[in-house]
Amino acid sequence: MDKKTHAFQAEVKQILHLVTHSLYSNKEIFLRELVSNASDACDKLRFEALDKPALFEDAPNLEVRVSFDAEKKTLTIRDNGVGMSAEEAIAHLGTIAKSGTREFMAALEGEKKKDANLIGQFGVGFYSGYIVADRITVESRRAGLAAEEGVRWVSEGTGEFEVETITRAERGTDVILHLREGEEEFLSAWKLKSIIGKYSDHISLPILMRSQKWDEEKKAQVDTDEWETVNKAAALWTRPKSDITDAQYQDFYKQISYDQEAPLAYTHNRVEGRTEYTQLLYVPAKAPFDLWNRDKRGGVKLYVKRVFIMDDAEALMPVYLRFVKGVIDSADLPLNVSRELLQESRDVKAIREGCTKRVLSMLEDVAENQKDKYAEFWKQFGAVLKEGIGEDFANRERLAKLYRFASTHTDEGVSFEDYKQRMKEGQEAIYVITADSLAAAKASPQLEIFRKKGIEVMLLTDRVDEWMLTHLYEYEGHPLTSVAKGAVDLGKLQDEEEKKAADAAAEAAKPLIERLKKTLEARAKDVRATTRLVDSPACIVVEEGDMSGHLARLLKQAGQSAPATKPILEVNPEHALVKKLDSAEGSERFDDLAQVLFDQAVLAEGGQLEDPAGYVRRVNLLLAG
Repeated sequence: MDKKTHAFQAEVKQILHLVTHSLYSNKEIFLRELVSNASDACDKLRFEALDKPALFEDAPNLEVRVSFDAEKKTLTIRDNGVGMSAEEAIAHLGTIAKSGTREFMAALEGEKKKDANLIGQFGVGFYSGYIVADRITVESRRAGLAAEEGVRWVSEGTGEFEVETITRAERGTDVILHLREGEEEFLSAWKLKSIIGKYSDHISLPILMRSQKWDEEKKAQVDTDEWETVNKAAALWTRPKSDITDAQYQDFYKQISYDQEAPLAYTHNRVEGRTEYTQLLYVPAKAPFDLWNRDKRGGVKLYVKRVFIMDDAEALMPVYLRFVKGVIDSADLPLNVSRELLQESRDVKAIREGCTKRVLSMLEDVAENQKDKYAEFWKQFGAVLKEGIGEDFANRERLAKLYRFASTHTDEGVSFEDYKQRMKEGQEAIYVITADSLAAAKASPQLEIFRKKGIEVMLLTDRVDEWMLTHLYEYEGHPLTSVAKGAVDLGKLQDEEEKKAADAAAEAAKPLIERLKKTLEARAKDVRATTRLVDSPACIVVEEGDMSGHLARLLKQAGQSAPATKPILEVNPEHALVKKLDSAEGSERFDDLAQVLFDQAVLAEGGQLEDPAGYVRRVNLLLAG
């Protein structure tokens, strides 16, 4: 066939501009697309050869080769796949978004259809070559045709292309990119290998490049006649789990996460149904340095039919699971999926929900069967997992079962289920207290009556705990009750004799309480007698529903304003200091003692004094006199 000039179908200039400037935000994507197309062509041949083995000719080993010529400024992607005839070159390369693969899959029947899902879409991706090239030459021969029936297709992407018949001994296709000025970075073996490693490492065919050696005379690396495989040539997640060893799973994790330690746990599953995808997800053993950056994108890589699409696809995993690493390979999403489309796609929402449940199942298994390992996980990631209670309503109960805390019984590892099993007969509430540190929580005077009665209290010391309690109100019908809020009510846990004694003490202390209210009216919302104290003279609490002092301090530390509220001072009428206060003569001495009592209660609660100098002065006067 003589050389002939053809016009592109459709408005090529505008569409090519869209492809090269809008569809791909990263220039190096072109190599991913062309290597993927070359892999598709090999897959096509493999399937066609099931019925026609002669199509393999004398080259049964399928492969992709990438090479470059620095002098000519060309980059070539070669495959020995199914190739194209002249008619197919005109049809498939002359029409934007013409999908030979779609037509090929439509022609498949029976059992082959399932395997054919591995094949990507050959179409728009070819034109991504114009991102870096001002001219593209394609030389190809269809498997099964004679050598004289090869075809050369050439275009500058400006509205026309030329097609001519050539003699080509090898079946398959060469895509030759004539690089434009300024794109010389793609004439580097190191650069090309790094791109292939990033985007095409798991294509199941070997991708070959010429090996290089050092030329002492030229003082540079030069190509040899030997070819080396530059990809792993196996998408690990596509293989059956029974064929993959634990060591291979760990090596793959280290490769995608750049973590030198083995993962804490992993899960590998193929999900079928309305949405089909494969998930290979890992929980790291150690927290990354930027774990607390909620704006950090997630650690999950997105593939579509084994073609790498993007790193850190945050839409595939909720923010509170941002520490999870791994791969999700979808069979349904389009190859040109954008981050904006990920946020809106129903398929992506289904993948997100499925992956969330799978990660939670993995953590539940570790918590149940590997308690020591889960304890280490909780130290690293527990505070982040607590964020989920307010973000993931659907999984709130599952998350609550995974939470671990310190308590007055033990310093770590207490679950709500553990607490339930140790609840006293007649106890209805799960008692908790928040504090800046474990030491501060243990020393809190609000715990005294609970210690005396052997009632366990959970000690919540993470910064996120106050926020968590605004979303987690109860666990399996048991309300979470702060021992630092409201009046203490032990209900059935307090016998009648204790109640009578407490009522009598409160009645006797009424005159003192009234004097304290008047003296402290500028600082305290109320003053009342309490039964929660055993060894301490007084403590600070807040009304049920009010912001705790701990939360107010956290807000101030974060540079935010906290609403101005007054605490409640609770006093122990049986304590010697309170009795001394009751017998204090003179209003000035009483006022000083009252202020010291209040200041000590603030300090014991972990708060800061507004007038520390005044507190020191009063204490010194009392000590001296």
